[in-house]
Amino acid sequence: MTDVAVAGGGLAGLVAARHLAEDGYDVTLFERNDTVGGRVRTVHDEGFTFDRGFQVLFTAYPAVRRELDLDDLGLRYFTAGATIARDGQRSVLADPFDSPGDAVETLFNREVRLGDKLGLFRLQRELAQTPAEDILDPGREATTIQQYLADRGFSRAFVERFAAPFYGGITLDRSLSTDSRVFEYTFKMLEAGRTAVPAEGMGAIPEQLRSRAENAGATIETGHEVTAVADSEVTVEGGTTASETVETDAVVVATDPKRARELTGVDSIPTDAKGCVTQYFTLDTYSKLDTGTKLLLNAENDRPNQIAPLSTVAPEYAPEGTQLLSATFLGAQEQSDEELAAEVRDALASWYPERDVGGLELRHTDRIEFAQFAQPPGFLEDLPDPDAPDEPVVLAGDYTRWCSIQGALESGQRAAETAREYLP
Repeated sequence: MTDVAVAGGGLAGLVAARHLAEDGYDVTLFERNDTVGGRVRTVHDEGFTFDRGFQVLFTAYPAVRRELDLDDLGLRYFTAGATIARDGQRSVLADPFDSPGDAVETLFNREVRLGDKLGLFRLQRELAQTPAEDILDPGREATTIQQYLADRGFSRAFVERFAAPFYGGITLDRSLSTDSRVFEYTFKMLEAGRTAVPAEGMGAIPEQLRSRAENAGATIETGHEVTAVADSEVTVEGGTTASETVETDAVVVATDPKRARELTGVDSIPTDAKGCVTQYFTLDTYSKLDTGTKLLLNAENDRPNQIAPLSTVAPEYAPEGTQLLSATFLGAQEQSDEELAAEVRDALASWYPERDVGGLELRHTDRIEFAQFAQPPGFLEDLPDPDAPDEPVVLAGDYTRWCSIQGALESGQRAAETAREYLP
């Protein structure tokens, strides 16, 4: 008999499996795909590294520091800040402490007024004194990010030219209608740590979690899907048998939100999706962009929202001598891959009129229907607790905390703690 069955091999499920195995329980995790990772996956093809959509790791996340061996991931870092791009012009807004070479250009950046720069500094100092766990307190008053920035006196130009594309990339919501507590928490994390990708791609994160769970004694069964949960029994399909019933003392449901709702009947699991389309391109190295390791933000519209210089940040993402970029469009897109690629080419040509970007070549496209769940003001009060299902079933997923790698990792630990209450 298995003590604990974990349904789903995303970040939350892997963390829950590891913690329960470390406690000495017999844990089996079932993942329907051939690889673990959930929404955090990477494809390697012909020397290129394509993450499932543009994803990054915030090193200051408390759960990241607790659950991951960051040194083992070989992190490659973005510069804090961005290049703000518009038709025929580019300017830099960067953290002078992280990028001293950009300090002068940041100081004289005309896209963002001095009052906004001072406002960012004041906000940084204020949030540095606020415990991270207090920021996401469901009892705290919340508004939209847009209203929050207006209330703090940030200019409309700052919001439109920097905040909207930058936080549009983080929350997949350029309208800035996301809960302001998400802004405060991520802003604090950005200032407290760095933004990075592993040298081998974001998929290295779940692979490390899998290794740590297996080293703790958990069994990971890929290609096996939990199709039903009834009290302490789970029905599993896949492998050499069409279906089998596994008896357990506790079940951790760590699948995607829609499947978790179907398996548990918990209607408060959020399923309203925010999607995106991320495309990967190569560009001749003689047309190397001058943004360094900073994001390129589209200050005019969301076609695309941002472009990331991936191979400049992580040379391992592309063969030597090749420049790899990613461009992200927010929401579902009706246009074909080629039509979207043409928009990216037009945007780069507009931002870099002095460069030849005609050699931009589309290499890979990810259309992600469910990248995040919606997080409007007040959403924290409505999320389910890990013990929302009937005993002995437990929920593990960022939809029990908030939509982020931090939320997923933290939820896995909380699920393990809850499951222990049902175990002998």
